[in-house]
Amino acid sequence: MQKIRISAVRYANTYPFIYGLTESGFDSRALIETDHPSECAAKLISGRSDLGLVPVAAIPMIEGYKITGDYCIGADGKVRTVQIMSDSRPETAQRVFLDYRSRTSVNLIKVIARNFWLREPEWINTSEEFDFKSVGINDAVVLIGDQCFELENRYSYSIDLAEEWKNFTGLPFVFACWVANKELPADFISDFSNALALGVNNLDKVAERFAFAGTITGNALKDYLKNNMDYNFDQRKRKALDLFLGYLSKL
Repeated sequence: MQKIRISAVRYANTYPFIYGLTESGFDSRALIETDHPSECAAKLISGRSDLGLVPVAAIPMIEGYKITGDYCIGADGKVRTVQIMSDSRPETAQRVFLDYRSRTSVNLIKVIARNFWLREPEWINTSEEFDFKSVGINDAVVLIGDQCFELENRYSYSIDLAEEWKNFTGLPFVFACWVANKELPADFISDFSNALALGVNNLDKVAERFAFAGTITGNALKDYLKNNMDYNFDQRKRKALDLFLGYLSKL
């Protein structure tokens, strides 16, 4: 039988998932690749992957999508790795440069600006060559991932987008879900969820394993995984996801 193709994300917030998939031996049953969030979505949409950790804004683009398993990339308050930064107040920026790597974060800032800040700045897409370290005084950048830790002291102001979402809605936020583009065997899904749980339930070991694997290291990594991330895809997160997708449909 051909192995199921899985696209994960290469950021620190997915370390528990990678740990669980490898420590459980589940990686021997599937072809697992790590990609930027936008590429995870593109692979599911094009059929190059069967199961992926997909930015939630891309879910409606996947034909016949099936949200799979009991875990997600979420936050119930400050997440630290999805921020808008500027040398002036970000909510007053005239132009906002958008991180090319995640559809969800790009759409989250648009939802927040339109519905909560009641503003519509000029949105500017970026590419891999863009320099996020230096924009004009009246401009802002939306950044995702480990790079937020690198640049959060570079700018005078920053707003954590997950925290801002909760301030207005009272709900957590879901950035990415495990999504399949086809019906997968029930035993595969069960074993997959159990593998993910192995990582989510052993965050100290995960932090030790990946202590020096990326930009976020040591105790900062442990603190991030335990206090900023919230992996359980519970009813409050399902409600938050439905609310966000509703806002998104009106953009």
